[in-house]
Amino acid sequence: MIYNFEDLVIWQMSKDIVREVYQQFRDNHDYGFRDQIQRAAVSIMNNISEGFQRNKFSKDNKQFVYFLNISYGSCAEVRNMLYIAEEIEYLAPQITKDLKDKTIKLECKIEALINKLQSNN
Repeated sequence: MIYNFEDLVIWQMSKDIVREVYQQFRDNHDYGFRDQIQRAAVSIMNNISEGFQRNKFSKDNKQFVYFLNISYGSCAEVRNMLYIAEEIEYLAPQITKDLKDKTIKLECKIEALINKLQSNN
């Protein structure tokens, strides 16, 4: 049984993505772009934790599924921005690929959890 959001693999994976996004863009002077991709990455992590906590004492999984869907969308936003970052040469292609792969793996895990939670209702 998982009692804390910190124990969720998807939360741990999202934390790694946040750290890497912040590291890769810390010296980027396109403040609008940097802020948007950082906020999208943090949104993944925040919505996992918020959804877990809000759902902790409920009898169904609706709250958690709702917030997981937001996290899922934020993963896509980060990945989309990584395509842009590569096109305008903010990141090297291999760094971009590695980060995109991490977001895709996280999306797959979030989707699997959503499906499991919905089937349990």
